[in-house]
This record gives sequence, C-alpha cells and structure tokens, in this order.
Amino acid sequence: MTLPALTVESNLAAQYKAFVERLKMSAFTGDIETAYSARIAHATDNSVYYKVPQAIIYPKSTEDCQCIGKLASHFPDVAFSARGGGTGTNGQSLTDGIVVDIRRYLNEIIELNLEEGWVRVQAGIVKDSLNDALCPHGLFFSPDLSTSNRATLGGMISTDASGQGSLVYGKTSDHVIGLKAVLANGEIIETAKISRDEALLKASGCASEAAIYQQAMRTCIQHREGILKTFPRLNRFLTGYDLEHVVDGDNIDIGRLITGAEGSLAFVTEATLTLDKIAPLKALVNISYRSFDAALRHAPVLVKAKATSVETIDSTVLNFAKTDIVWHSIHHLIADVPDNELLGLNLVEFNADSAEETKVHIEQLEVAITQGIGRDGSSITGYSVTYDKPDIQRIYAMRKKAVGLLGKVKGNQKPIAFAEDTAVPPENLADFIGEFRALLDSHNLKYGMFGHVDAGVLHVRPALDLSDPQQEALMHTLSDEVVALVAKYGGLMWGEHGKGFRSEYGPAFFGETLFNEMRKIKAVFDPHNQMNPGKICTPIESDDKLVSVKDIKRAGIERVIPVSIKQDVFPAFECNGNGLCFNYEPTSPMCPSSKVTHDRRHTPKGRASMLREWTRLLSLSTKFGTTLESEGLSYKQFKSNFLSRFKNSILSNKPDFSHEVKEVMDGCLACKSCTHQCPVNIDVPHFRSIFLSIYYRRYLRPLKDMLVANIETIAPLSARAPKLHNALIELKWVKRFLEKQVGYKDAPQLSYPTLTSRVKAQTVPFDLQRLSQMNTEERKNYIAVVQDPFTSYYDAASVEKLISVIYKLGFKPMVVPYTPNGKPAHVKGFLDKFEKQAIKTANLLNQLHALDITMVGTDASLVLCYRDEYKKYLRDKRGNFFVHTIDEWLDLVLTEKHIVKAMIKKRFSLLAHCSEKTAMPALTTRWQSIFEKLGANLTVQPSGCCGMAGTYGHEASHYKNSKALYELSWSGVFKQCSTQHEVLVSGFSCRSQVARFEGKKPRHPIAVVNELIQ
Repeated sequence: MTLPALTVESNLAAQYKAFVERLKMSAFTGDIETAYSARIAHATDNSVYYKVPQAIIYPKSTEDCQCIGKLASHFPDVAFSARGGGTGTNGQSLTDGIVVDIRRYLNEIIELNLEEGWVRVQAGIVKDSLNDALCPHGLFFSPDLSTSNRATLGGMISTDASGQGSLVYGKTSDHVIGLKAVLANGEIIETAKISRDEALLKASGCASEAAIYQQAMRTCIQHREGILKTFPRLNRFLTGYDLEHVVDGDNIDIGRLITGAEGSLAFVTEATLTLDKIAPLKALVNISYRSFDAALRHAPVLVKAKATSVETIDSTVLNFAKTDIVWHSIHHLIADVPDNELLGLNLVEFNADSAEETKVHIEQLEVAITQGIGRDGSSITGYSVTYDKPDIQRIYAMRKKAVGLLGKVKGNQKPIAFAEDTAVPPENLADFIGEFRALLDSHNLKYGMFGHVDAGVLHVRPALDLSDPQQEALMHTLSDEVVALVAKYGGLMWGEHGKGFRSEYGPAFFGETLFNEMRKIKAVFDPHNQMNPGKICTPIESDDKLVSVKDIKRAGIERVIPVSIKQDVFPAFECNGNGLCFNYEPTSPMCPSSKVTHDRRHTPKGRASMLREWTRLLSLSTKFGTTLESEGLSYKQFKSNFLSRFKNSILSNKPDFSHEVKEVMDGCLACKSCTHQCPVNIDVPHFRSIFLSIYYRRYLRPLKDMLVANIETIAPLSARAPKLHNALIELKWVKRFLEKQVGYKDAPQLSYPTLTSRVKAQTVPFDLQRLSQMNTEERKNYIAVVQDPFTSYYDAASVEKLISVIYKLGFKPMVVPYTPNGKPAHVKGFLDKFEKQAIKTANLLNQLHALDITMVGTDASLVLCYRDEYKKYLRDKRGNFFVHTIDEWLDLVLTEKHIVKAMIKKRFSLLAHCSEKTAMPALTTRWQSIFEKLGANLTVQPSGCCGMAGTYGHEASHYKNSKALYELSWSGVFKQCSTQHEVLVSGFSCRSQVARFEGKKPRHPIAVVNELIQ
C-alpha cells in the first residue's frame, strides 16, 4: 500500500479570492499568504479553539492597513481579525476570514521621549523587546504577563493585558496616551484624552470619527449610573469596551473603547504609551506553605505589607517545574523545605529606591509572615529573600512558564484554558477558590493553580480530554457553572485574558440596556461586522450571532485520527499552543529557524500543527491504514519501486499537501532545543524524522540527503587518503558540483595527521578479551574514548587533547573502534539505516558497560543521541550503557590529587552548543568549575544557535538562513569577546561555523584543560 497524495482545498471562497486578487493589484506593499500550510499555522492560538482562515496578510505600514480597509468596504462579507503574538487563551484572534498579522513588520520603536517618559511604538513590537530597548534608560513598560517574550503591544492593547504588579502599575489601558488605528472602511482614527468641548467638535463632523464620538458620549454619559453600578470594582475588570473610563471628569478618551476590544473595532497600528522608572533595588521573598489554602488566605496580609506584587503557585505547578530545565536555575533560591511540606508558594516582590527602604519592607513582611495564619505562622514552612535581579528574573521565568508546564500532565486529559482567569475581590479569593475546587472535585478533575492573589485573579486549568465528546460537553457545563460562581462572589469570568469565545456570556452579565449600548458602539465603528465578528458583541441592527464556548475545537477536528497514529507521532499532539517557541530573544536557543524566517510555520508549534493536519488528512484517506506501522508503512526504509517514485516526483502534477509539510520540516535544524526548552518538551526532530521516512516512500530523495545520511560511512573511507580528499574538495569544479548538483556547500577538510597517527603513543590497544580478564580495580584505570564521525575525522586535534588529558590524569586511554552513531541518518529520516547503526553501536558499548569501563565521547550532541534517540527507537534493545560528555567526566575525576593548580587566572569565554546547554543545563557551570579548579577564569557568554547544527549549515538551500543565524546571535559576541580573551567553543558544528565566517577556528575547552593540567 502506497502513501497517497493529499489534495487539500486550496481554492478560497469566491469573495475572499476576489478580495486577495484586488489587494495584490492595489498599493498594498506587504505579504499575502494563501498556502494551506500558512492557514493551518494560524488556525490555533493558545486556546482549545480551531478556525482555518482564508488568507494571512502581513501589512508593512499603517497605509497597508488602510488599503485593506478601503478595499474591504467593497467586500462587506469579508471578515478580518488582527493577530499579534497569537498567545490568546480564548481564541480572540482566531477567524475563518482573513488574519492580519502585524508582528512580522510593524514592530519598531518610532519615538522615545525620555524627559516626559513616553514611547510611541508600532503595534507589532514584542513587549520584552520594547523593554530591552528601554532598560539602558532606566525605564520600562510595566504591565507584565507570562507571555511577555512573544506577546505584542497590539495584542496587549486588544486584550487590555495586565499581570504581575497590576495593583501598583495598572493595566495596559492605564498606560495608553493615544492610539493610531484603522477602521473597517480604511479611515484612520487617532485617539487621545481630550476635553468634552473638543469631543463635541469632533462629533460635529461627517466622517466615521464623528459618529463614533457621538455614540461614545451618548452611551457613556447618559448611562453613567448604570455603568458604574454594573461594572465591578476590581483591579482586573476586563469589559471588552471600557465604557466606564471613556469619561474622566471633563475629558473624553475613546481610546478606552479600543483597548480591550479584541480587534473588534479597528486595526491598532501605533500606540503612545507612558513608561515607569525601573526601581534600582528589588527584593523577592519566597514563602513556602504546608497547604495552598494557607497561601491564599495569607495573601491579603502580605499585600498590606505594601508589596509591589504577590504571586502564588500551587504544588501541582511546582512539581511540574521541578521536572523542567527551569528548576535547575532557581531551586537554590527557594526555601529549603521537604517536598511534602512545599504545597504552596507565595512570591512577594518589593521595589525600592534605597537599601534602607528595602530593609523596612522586609521587616514589615517578616511581621506579616507571623500574622494571619494561626498568628504563629504554623502553616509556613520557611521563606527566603532574594535581592539579585538576575536571580529574581529566573524565579519569575519559572512562574511565567507555569502555563505551559501544566501541559506536562501525563495521559489524554490535559489542563485547558476556558475559565482560567476568574477575578473576584481579593478578600473573597480563598472562599471562592474553595468552592471552585469543590466544583472541580465533584467532577473528579485534576487541575493546577497559580496567579495574582493580590488582584484576586487565579489561573485554574481543569484537565479534560476534549477528544471525548462527553468531556467536551463537561467543559461547556463547567463554563456555565463558573460564570454563576464568580457572580456569587462579586467577580467575573474574564478577569485578565479577554472574552474571545466566551462572548456569549456578555449579554447576561451587562444586561440588555448596556449590552445594546455596546452594540451601538460596535455599529458606528464596524457597521458590516467585519472586524473579528462574533467577539464582544455584534452591531445593533445585525442578526449575526456571538461566538460560543461550544464552537469548533482542535480536539474535535482531530477526533478522526486513530489513537494509534497519534501515539506514533505523539509529540506533535502534546503541543498545547502556549507559543513559547515564538520567543523573540536572539540569545534564546529555542527554535532558531523561526527567528530568521519570521514565519509561524517554522516553529515547533507550526510544525506540530502541520503534522497533525497531515495525519488527519491521511486518516480521512481510504488508502491509508489506521497506524503508521501497519500495512507496510513501518518506520523501516520503504522499498518502493524506483519508477513509481520517479513518476511521483518528476512527472506527476497532482497537488499534495505533503510537499508543504516537507518544506516546513526541511527548515528544522534538528537542534533539539525544543525538546527541552518547550514547557511540554515537544520533540520536533522525532516526528520530523518519521514524516521524512514516510514522505520519501512516495517521492525521490535529493542527493544531499543521501550524502548526509551516509557521511558516517564516507568519512572513514575518505580518511584513508586525507590529503587527496582535501585537495579534491578544494577544486573549483568540485565545489561547484557539490553546491549546484548535490546541494552541499563548504565541505569540511579532513584532519591530517589522522587521529590514529596522533594518539598512537598515548593510547592502549582496544582489546575486549584482555579487558574481560582483568579484575574490577584494574579496569577502573581505563577510559574508553567513544568516537564520532565529526571529531574523529574532521577535528582529530580535539580528540587528541582529550586523550592527553586522560593520560595526564593517570588513566589509560583507549579508543573504541569507530562505529556509526546514526544521528545523521536519523536527521534525514533514514530510520531503517539509523536503527541498524544504533543497534550495532549499542551492542559494542554495552559490552564495555558490562565491564564497568568508563566511556567518554568528544562531541556532546552525538553523546546525547545515545540518551535520547536510542531510547526512543531501540527501547529495550538499547541496553544500559552510559557515555559521559567531557565536562561530566572531568567534573567527576578532577581532584586535588590529580592536578596542580596553575593559578595563572587567565581569562576565557565559552560559547556553548545549543543542544548541549538545553539538554544539560549544568553544562556551563561544570565547565566553569573545571576551569576554576585549574586556576583559570571562564565566562559563559549567552548565545542562541550558531546556524550550523550538524550539517544543516552545509546544505546550500539553508546557507542564507545559516548565515543569518550566525550574525543574529554569535557574530557580535564572538568578535567582542575575542578582542579581550580567547573564546572557546564546545560544539564541533559551532567551531566549524565560526571558522567559516571568521576565518579562524576556535578551540574546544579540552584543549585549554590539557594546557592547564601539569
């Protein structure tokens, strides 16, 4: 049975096709995407909902947004939704119309006024990016949120976002001086706080702006009493259209209607915002509790201690954090209490201008710690105080990751967002949560909790399996029950994350009169209901319906996929849409491809979305089985007829969605940072290799894939005549052939002298039989160096230095006979080849393991393959062998009796391989400790991906992105550091990339260790 071609409905609905064609012929300068893959990438956000848009439009300017609006006035049936970071938890930006994505281009700081403390920005700028630019000036945009490294200012404005510290700093709307926005008809409207007389003057005009001012004043002034009575007195009250604050004394500000409107009134393109001064001193007190209820009930006392913010986390989230890479950096900052006593944690922050002020705050808090709970603090198990700002940021990084960490729950039931931002008066929070928990417990549901107890907002995510229709129905029931519960305690369901698909609850909450006034406002802004229709409200004369929590969900769409297929590529189905892979930071190793493509398809979330849709289409095909392993579709190399694949590749004109998926997968660097950086540990290289193995059962493989997959067998053959090989690959016609015909660029030189000739004098022969005859104590003196194709054949000097260090430390080094690791074959989806190579290598290494021989590998990325891919694919066949990385082994053996400290205090910098530092978070501190023991100073430089990632950077099709990644994260750091001291690089591919663009190859840290050890 062969893999079928997957034809997708690529034709747009008639009105959308006509709109797109007209837009292309207009003055519009941005990008337009109608490919099915692009639409699928925008079909989800951080919610459970699912809407496939008709097209994605990326405007480059306000004028481009005007083009969209002016043209839209001729297409009243065409709908739009603005999208920023795509981090909404309630489907705010999802649409089956056109997505207007502002993040790609509209992301600049336009003007910064330091004297008056304000900034004017384009709406697509990421919040943390803005603050990075403001930090040198001692200023910051204060509304904080857990998605701040990928959320845009436009999205924050659209949802009136707040977060930690809102009692002091307020919400986004409290910082908006003015907005520039484009209406549905293309008219530009600029908002600011103006006097009533000025507002009346604007209302006397004839443009859309006049009608907006007329209706805004009529509603907000005439219905003032009803507004004040209906709107709760809550810090986090998010209405949708902020009718209360449009009127401020004798001033009018219609911008307060747009903030929180979820894009249902206009496209926001620019914003002028007030800034706050960064407090010079911070202190964070981490208080541990024996119960979560105790933490909640103690919070009001902590707030009274004049805290800037009080954040809380329950034991469920803390336990997930302990299994994540993030815990490694902060566990020592939390009070040292037994795990069974850490069932709640309050994070209490103080900002101050002086040490004396900080001291007063802490003294006040210490008094508060002994109050409130039994007055003796018996429910408090301990507390610790952190003053270091980087440490405080690391603790908050754990708290911010909490949303995604909840997705690590095992099984089909996953914590989901639908009632996770309830807001009640803080004094009612503990009782409210008690009833909320009782409600969830009555349905036998698991859940995690965290949030902003100072503002009465707690995030609660019940674990449900929405692929089960009964549990989907339970979600709808729970939504209704939570709405009633928050009303009982004087709160509301949408305290922080907006309404989105919860808009159906608006009419009951606001009442008929006020809700109709909101509909009148919608009508003057957007009479044809084109801007994010169904969200917040509909125009007053419209029969259109509001969206509902019962709308289409991702799990429902994917219900047709057999469970067995989901299990085959399970990481793709683990993605919960939290979007951490959209992280803009250049020094973050998370998904380098997205940082240079600015394309949501080229992220772990995007690739997971592609694969899920691909398997859904396969499941709908009558030609496909119920699992990827049945009907001859196993992971093993498919032995199809060459002619058939040739016809499919060359002669067939059939459209196939598989090509779009393949293009997206091909952009992955297989660096595996997503495996550890993603809160749910999604593993794109795993399901990517499976996809490629299946894709190439229908289509021909390119020559470059054949070359890469066989590099482990080619390298040792070429090394028999290294001089000849090196001379050949330097010939111009050979280079041209490799680049143009094969697709391979800048082939590396083989090492000469070879490894064998370099280390012959210091190594003992490898002899398993002889080793087996020794006693255990004798074998402890032997260290086996496990070869890999890259260092052994292309960087033998580094292996030589490792062997020298082993020898100097009094051990007997021996080189394990070379056997392919299999990683290159795995990366390219040659899973049959990978399995054969892995089994052979595992068998050899298990023989050494049985003899208790310590094994060390030179290149960490290939060592990690033994720990990850070998376990996933070989399972029980893998055995129990363990290969140390160089730093792991040195950390174990370096003691005073082995070394004499040089005490030269020479300074070095380390740029670490992204795969290493994400899989082994202790890597950098181990290297620093090793150098410290040897009397040298090693500084770890923050960096992202160098852009090489194995052989990715050598492929001609990736060269442009590879170079861009190097320039983004490595180039500047390397140049700056190398002028001050020597830069060391731990990864082979990273050293190759530096040599390629800097003209000099940096050394592996082991080379310096060899010099320092006497």
